[in-house]
Amino acid sequence: MANNTKDFIVEQLKKQIENFKAEDEQKTFGLVTEVGDGIARVSGLSEAMMSEMLEFKTKSGSVYGVALNLDEDSVGAVILGPMGDLKEGDEVVAMKRILEVPVGENVIGRVLDPLGKPLDGKGEIKTEKYYPVEKIAPGVMTRESVSEPVQTGIKPIDAMIPVGRGQRELIIGDRQIGKTAIAVDTIINQKGKNMKCVYVGIGQKESKIANIVAKLEEAGAMEYTTVVLAGASDPASLLYISPYAGTAMAEYFLDKGEDVLVVYDDLSKHAVAYREVSLLLRRPPGREAYPGDVFYLHSRLLERACKLNPEFGGGSITALPIIETQAGDVSAYIPTNVISITDGQIYLEPDLFYQGQRPAINAGLSVSRVGSSAQIKAMKKVAGKMRLEAAQYRELAAFAQFGSDLDDETRKKLERGKRLMEILKQDQYSPVDVSHQIAIYYSLINGLMDNVPVEKVSEFEEGLYQYLNDMNKDVLDKIKEVGKLDEEIEKSLVKTINDYKDTLEYLMPEEDTKETEESDKENK
Repeated sequence: MANNTKDFIVEQLKKQIENFKAEDEQKTFGLVTEVGDGIARVSGLSEAMMSEMLEFKTKSGSVYGVALNLDEDSVGAVILGPMGDLKEGDEVVAMKRILEVPVGENVIGRVLDPLGKPLDGKGEIKTEKYYPVEKIAPGVMTRESVSEPVQTGIKPIDAMIPVGRGQRELIIGDRQIGKTAIAVDTIINQKGKNMKCVYVGIGQKESKIANIVAKLEEAGAMEYTTVVLAGASDPASLLYISPYAGTAMAEYFLDKGEDVLVVYDDLSKHAVAYREVSLLLRRPPGREAYPGDVFYLHSRLLERACKLNPEFGGGSITALPIIETQAGDVSAYIPTNVISITDGQIYLEPDLFYQGQRPAINAGLSVSRVGSSAQIKAMKKVAGKMRLEAAQYRELAAFAQFGSDLDDETRKKLERGKRLMEILKQDQYSPVDVSHQIAIYYSLINGLMDNVPVEKVSEFEEGLYQYLNDMNKDVLDKIKEVGKLDEEIEKSLVKTINDYKDTLEYLMPEEDTKETEESDKENK
């Protein structure tokens, strides 16, 4: 029995020796020569690549970093996360791979850090695919022009500053003026519109992001949204990589031919984090102490937003970067950089905000370089005159305050302008459907609201939406389905609006409207 066991063991050993294949595993080792402030200098990594992952071996375990400076005799690396007990003389291993993040369907509905680790307590992300955070943007031949709208649900934007799928539209303004509110409302409005969303919070308070996530969950928007958070208390290195990580997650869906909306909130803090990292790595400072490549920092990020042509899947990434200005100074270094990269900007003005015009969008300084090609025909028809009306009203209102006598035409424009300003007001977290927007704009530009008192405009608007839903939902469905206002739809719309007006008691008699305007003027 003992001999049999011995023979069996010998046989097994022979088989193992026959099947043994020696595999050489090459590893490049280095040593930490200097460490501090989230930065490490490493000697001995002569073959290190730009953005290569590095593993720092410490007493308590491994710490990870990324190679950013490839100097003649050393490598400058940023540490991703807490430094732990990392010290001079510790061993460093080059991992032979560029920094990657997990991507896939499983990141949807989650709150992650820029390395793809969960922050929401819902367990690990189970995914087999990883995408590099840095990637060369799609070339010119793979793209096509922007032609489909992203319905934001925000009335002044959809009418006057339309955003298209594949566009990069900057949201710019001072602090606490509603920039994030516009981005969050846009995400909420994508429900049922076949669009994934990625919200990247860069240097934001964790409490603010928790409130945003709660609002998105309440609106059912987390079903198609990923939140990537590099908080205000996180190291500058994580703030620096967070927008690239968010874009990598979006590119997974782009490659599948899907549409994605990415919000970067905000790139001003991103530039500040990059400046901190660069100065610690002893790169030479330039204007406002930013490094020389700060333009490239944002251009290589925003160029990854695109609309691909059908041969390459036909997907799109729409980018909504946010920039915070100081005292409305849009000519500062970072704002001008990002304005020149993007396809237009939505400018939020403090004066309008304090006057109660919210969202405080200045239609004169805001622009969409894609324009009406990102609107459906029905919206194009009703909104074409609105930008002009808004601009004319602001000029006439400034002129009229001197109290000079106004002719009937000017008075009429002023009255209509007042109603337009009221229509453009909107509560937060209440996006308006495109068919409802078209109905209210149609009422305004065709004079159907001229006898509605200015203070009753918002009441009229809410009532009209409800009346349309209850009495003539077919006309709203037709507007969405056909996408344009033909004669039949217009007739039906006018009839419904007039029927609704017949139910109202607060309308001014047509012949008294002029007298009321004159008495208002005298009272002023």
